[in-house]
Amino acid sequence: FNIIIDLSIFKNTIAFAKEMDAKDPLKEFRDLFHLPTGQSKDPLLYFCGNSLGLQPKQTKNYIKQELDDWAQLGVEGHTMATNPWLNYHEILAQPMAKIVGAKPSEVVVMNTLTANLHFMMVSFYKPTSKRHKILIESDAFPSDKYAVESQLKHHGYDPKDDLILWKPKKNKECLDLDDLNHILEKQGDEIALLLIGGVNYYTGQFLDLKQITNLGHKYGCLVGFDCAHGAGNVALNLHDSGADFATWCSYKYLNSGPGSLSGCFVHERHGNNPNLNRFSGWWNHDKASRFNMRQEFKVLEGAEGWQLSNPPILSMAAIKASLDIFESASMNKLIEKSKLLTAYLEYLLKDLDNKSIRIITPTNPKERGCQLSIQVINADKKLHNALTDHGIITDWREPDVIRFAPVPLYNSFEDVFKMVEQLNEILTDYDI
Repeated sequence: FNIIIDLSIFKNTIAFAKEMDAKDPLKEFRDLFHLPTGQSKDPLLYFCGNSLGLQPKQTKNYIKQELDDWAQLGVEGHTMATNPWLNYHEILAQPMAKIVGAKPSEVVVMNTLTANLHFMMVSFYKPTSKRHKILIESDAFPSDKYAVESQLKHHGYDPKDDLILWKPKKNKECLDLDDLNHILEKQGDEIALLLIGGVNYYTGQFLDLKQITNLGHKYGCLVGFDCAHGAGNVALNLHDSGADFATWCSYKYLNSGPGSLSGCFVHERHGNNPNLNRFSGWWNHDKASRFNMRQEFKVLEGAEGWQLSNPPILSMAAIKASLDIFESASMNKLIEKSKLLTAYLEYLLKDLDNKSIRIITPTNPKERGCQLSIQVINADKKLHNALTDHGIITDWREPDVIRFAPVPLYNSFEDVFKMVEQLNEILTDYDI
């Protein structure tokens, strides 16, 4: 998406924001979501879709359909429900694949995110005495760091020696591919796996997955991505990236509810390799003989070959409710709006001309999604709490960063204008 945004078109007025909303071809999608309300019952200004997406209004009906089928059909719902449970996960594969840029056969919805990272490392972390190190970004999401540390320990290695951190340059927050290349030049023959957050949770930096994959493969490393902050937010193009695997949650930009299921991508060159090591269960056994019960294990082809257990239908119904909205809106159009909406937020923040505010997210629209992280010098969490008290929902990351995510499905230009207006008043009150 080489979208060039002319910042001179923007104006710091509510009239301009409303004009942009009136022209927005996706404006009607906002009405498909429940907007949280405060005690006044007025909608809050919700900028926390990077942490938990809003609930689609149709989610309740999608779940109710499965509850009704369960009540009326009992066990027969596996084959006779409106959406038969036996293959429910299959109907999610195509729309999910469109969102992450993969083939349907390369995608499966199963388990939750950190569990899936471990399942993927069973197959793609294959340590040897010479090549057993794992590389992650230095400020990876904590759960990712804990997961790879435990994998190293499980195989008898010490994270202090064998966990390699890709760090930003001095006095910088964002990562540079040159530094990754330097690490690989020196230690590439010792590194078994690169496991990188596709969009960094803290800075909002969207990394070039294809370049990272090419670099890793050049030095004989396998490459996987945690796309929790990318799925439903940016054009991941997982198949074309050549990544060996990826995982993501569905409760942030994919709006499927707290703790909902995770998605997995396994590139087709691995998905069709029955000899690749993996954990097994009856749901990644060949469908034709799965219920014969006494057959020797025969693995399914594709990403389904990693799904161990029959899926939780109620959670999948919530995912389907959101994916159907994405199908209607189209990921391409959402990204176009996202870039414009985020650029407007950036424009308004800079127009405050407050020396205490620094945007640490890249300014290049190709290197970010809809999240902007701002560092507020000489501020603490009281500032975030003040935003919450004023009906603005964001999130705080220690020591001094607030993350704002104007999500194109349900946030408006007017939301962005009002939020920055309130932020400015609060900064003035706090003398920041």
